[in-house]
Amino acid sequence: MAVDELQAIIQRCQILEEADFKGEDFNLFLVAGQKCLEDGYAAQLLEVIQNEKNKVIIKNMGWNLVSPLVRCIFLYEQEDDKREHCLKILDQLAQLCNPKELFLGLLEQIEQTSGEQVCQTVLLLLQPLQTVLLKLQNKKAYSVGLSLAMIMNQLTPLPVPYTKQQIKEDQFGLCRCCCAVVDFAKPFVNEVVKNTEKLPEYNDTELKEELVKFCMKSLKYPLLTAQLEQLEGIEEHPFRRFAAEIIDILWDIRELMPLVFLHHKGKRSHWENQEFAEIEQKNFADSLACLSYLMFVHHFGIDSFPVVFSPSYLLQCNMTHIEVLLKRTEESVLSKGIDLFESCLLRMEDNSLLHQYLELREFINVPQDLVKVMTLCPIEHMRQKSLSILQLFIDKFDAEGKYTLFKCLLKTSNHAGVEGYIIKNIKDQIHFSLT
Repeated sequence: MAVDELQAIIQRCQILEEADFKGEDFNLFLVAGQKCLEDGYAAQLLEVIQNEKNKVIIKNMGWNLVSPLVRCIFLYEQEDDKREHCLKILDQLAQLCNPKELFLGLLEQIEQTSGEQVCQTVLLLLQPLQTVLLKLQNKKAYSVGLSLAMIMNQLTPLPVPYTKQQIKEDQFGLCRCCCAVVDFAKPFVNEVVKNTEKLPEYNDTELKEELVKFCMKSLKYPLLTAQLEQLEGIEEHPFRRFAAEIIDILWDIRELMPLVFLHHKGKRSHWENQEFAEIEQKNFADSLACLSYLMFVHHFGIDSFPVVFSPSYLLQCNMTHIEVLLKRTEESVLSKGIDLFESCLLRMEDNSLLHQYLELREFINVPQDLVKVMTLCPIEHMRQKSLSILQLFIDKFDAEGKYTLFKCLLKTSNHAGVEGYIIKNIKDQIHFSLT
């Protein structure tokens, strides 16, 4: 019987010192424990783990049970008593096991999962993983970063629910996972905040950097492609909540404003390999573009935003991000670029944008990208909106700026309809000047 085998191993190990445990003992414990779980003796295994006499054994060997434990939790039904016992065992292991060993065991379990079980596994293991990480002393920042990176890498292949129905159904559990991952990260955010408040000169750069990496990954996936408009019938939009939490983390660790303003010209890469450097640069650009969209279109974090900047300067800061978004073909991303462009332009008065701005590369590239959307995008409402945004952009320039922009668009559009539209604009400007 499985329980008898386990008791026999436990009794033998109880009289040994911690340093005397051998590889054979670990294997026997694992096999017997796994058999107990599979044969339905989870309650008896829980008693063994809770027994104070077995504390040293569980500390050293208990992490081996993570894999069979997860399998059995998914096997048993929600209301099954055996499942409850398995969940209690998992909680006990988080409290009793060697943190370093259990950390590796939990991370390995998350890494090995795939398909529909990804979110289930992540949701199941986040709490014990957080408990273990909070116990770690050495390399905590590295371990937190590794955990967050592993979780986000596992989630990334999952499709992002877009329609109201898909978000409500949350078929793969991505919406629940995103909110749970933010809660998982909060104690580490609080640690950085507390230490900074205690010692203003304190700067836990490692832990802070890992949290920034997590936020940047989250901005690229799922937020870059997620639908973020308020939806009737959904009381708390999961992706809106997730976006607000990510902005709050960046604000709390004092990285929000530096990312919005100091990095809009790009980030120096640490990769020697040029191909890797370009991939990182593109990922970073996508994340920053999404960050600007969240702030200037949906006003997440806008309460903490300085109001001293002119509308033309904000447009200049955002033109790089608008260009990044307009070069994409997915409707969910392209629409974000158009909305961000519109939001920046609506802050400005007509005829207030100086022609010198057209000396900046982005101010020439963005209207050309907009023309491509107007002429090539298969979605009609996107084509129409692009046309209205182009007109808005033209209206913001002074007379010399309009003239330079018209000349550029006539040379580059190669489209009769666009050329006709620009010529009509020229006629309107002549008429305005004469009257």
